[in-house]
Amino acid sequence: MENSEFAGTKLALFIGGKLLVIRRDDRPDIPWPNHLDLPGGGREDGESAADCVLRETREEVGLRLDPQQLVYEIAYDRPIGPMVFFAAHVPPDAAADIVFGNEGQGWMLMSPEEYANHPEAVPHFREQISRYLGFR
Repeated sequence: MENSEFAGTKLALFIGGKLLVIRRDDRPDIPWPNHLDLPGGGREDGESAADCVLRETREEVGLRLDPQQLVYEIAYDRPIGPMVFFAAHVPPDAAADIVFGNEGQGWMLMSPEEYANHPEAVPHFREQISRYLGFR
């Protein structure tokens, strides 16, 4: 998938056993306003899927992950184009290194089961979390 065409990426980032979740801005000009999102975003300048998700995670929450920490990768289609979904797991103390960027209203940690069943979670990311963890 590294050099394939894709529109963007998302990351299920597990800090300890919890999922890092971002509350989207509450603006009518963006998709899924005020919903619970995951780190990630659009591709820039022909970057690989891994480079895109690592850059977006660094920009959005200040965490610098190593590509080796990406333990799962799957491509799926959305109306805006092909997307790539990743998962990574870091120790619980990584939460102390989070520096929230300028997109969204804030961040939180929640159980992946809670996210997968939360009415404010972005639906297609709920599906990807469920697929990765094998529930639902």
